[in-house]
Amino acid sequence: MSFFTNVMSPAQRDGAIAVALLVGIAVVALLLQRIVFGFLRRLASKHADGVLAAVVHRSSGPSRFIFPLIAVEVALPDVAIPIWFKEPGERLLALCIVAAIAWVLIALIGLAVDLAKRRYRLDDDDNLRARQAETRLDIMSRTVTTLVVLIAVSAMLMTFPPIRAVGATLLASAGVAGLAVGLAARPFMENLVAGIQIALTQPIRIDDVVIVETEYGRIEKITSTYVVVRLWDLRRMVLPLTYFIDHPFQNWTYNTANLIGSVFLYLDYSISLETLRAELDRILASTPLFDGSVKNVAMTDAKPNGTVEVRVLVSSRNSSDLFDLRCLVREKLLDHVRATNAGMLPSTTVVLDRAGAEKLARVAEPAAMR
Repeated sequence: MSFFTNVMSPAQRDGAIAVALLVGIAVVALLLQRIVFGFLRRLASKHADGVLAAVVHRSSGPSRFIFPLIAVEVALPDVAIPIWFKEPGERLLALCIVAAIAWVLIALIGLAVDLAKRRYRLDDDDNLRARQAETRLDIMSRTVTTLVVLIAVSAMLMTFPPIRAVGATLLASAGVAGLAVGLAARPFMENLVAGIQIALTQPIRIDDVVIVETEYGRIEKITSTYVVVRLWDLRRMVLPLTYFIDHPFQNWTYNTANLIGSVFLYLDYSISLETLRAELDRILASTPLFDGSVKNVAMTDAKPNGTVEVRVLVSSRNSSDLFDLRCLVREKLLDHVRATNAGMLPSTTVVLDRAGAEKLARVAEPAAMR
């Protein structure tokens, strides 16, 4: 106490005591938050629907900030605040309130997205609606979150009079400065608008199978500025959102998840398609990869080299199953041809007349026998 009496002035002592009281109140409120949310987490673990768990998960972060803030706001009228500390304290409290409101809004957006996603499952075989909803929810939530953050930061900066004056000056003379800012922000704004367009029109969705830059992959993540495509060999291709607006690409699952694939075989003219059709039926009946929708065997071309082109069409529930099914059908059909009639495999037939046969025999005769 002698230190505070000898070193600090009465106004400084009052300020230190006020700050200590407010900090103590904030700490008590934080401890209360931990107790309340600890009880809520145990309660949420007993509910199978998981709604309460989602609420607790999204609100636990903001509550660590809001509980102390509310406690300080309630206790502030009863705490003797020195004049020199009143203005910066009120400004700091105003900044905290703006940040708390923004955090609550972001948490509510995340909670709404979590609850909406619970209605859909991406692991279903026909997950078109789930992919549509997931894409819209992800893009729109990121866009709205970005707008909330921008508005909150702007509101916090405008609480400072110098910045407010600068903002008014910039608004009054926004010619060249506005053009420069617009050019600098052009990529961000283009991707932001492209994200909204993709969310509404959905040329791509989460988990879509696409061919981009001649690479096969799946849409793994769509952010507010870029898209992550997981390629077949687990590499990741990162593309700006505007790529999917400005460039052509293939979307294999635009309407449905099931696909039709083709297998081409090149066999001898003597092949019997009926035996191949019977074998294809047997193969498809023995595998769960076939969805029972499309199966077809047709001779699509006759080559001048003595072979015919046989096209086999099969369908499957999704692209992964389709690739495995095509490989299985190709392997089993060729095994069947080799096992039943190897002569149906491509071969070269040479027909010689008598003179040609004698000439070939002389050429093949060893030099010692001549």
